[in-house]
Amino acid sequence: MSAVSLDALDVLVIEDDYYIADDMRQWLENAGAHVLGPCPDVETAFRTLEQYHADCAVVDINLGNGPSFDPARDLLARGMSVVLVTGYDAKVIPTDLSHLPCLHKPTEPQKIIKAVHDVCSTGGR
Repeated sequence: MSAVSLDALDVLVIEDDYYIADDMRQWLENAGAHVLGPCPDVETAFRTLEQYHADCAVVDINLGNGPSFDPARDLLARGMSVVLVTGYDAKVIPTDLSHLPCLHKPTEPQKIIKAVHDVCSTGGR
């Protein structure tokens, strides 16, 4: 199986855990993506989007205050593809977001790369 390429994709990473965020950044960059962030919180992420375009976002649903789905909804409303990551059981994902790819942490490089590739290829929103 050939490696999945993320060449020419701009990917916003929103993750508050420094080590997980840095791993994701490295994995995505190694696959060819240009990574925006990682951003540790929603405010930083949306300030970043004021200056840069992103094709897709990888969003941790818990940025320190319990699960929140508003960031994913806001990004979807902007027309952006979204991949969710969480340490919670996938059952916490609300029905309106259940169509989004959701990866359980800790995830693996090939899973995050494939999820980003798939949502960007299909325009998954």
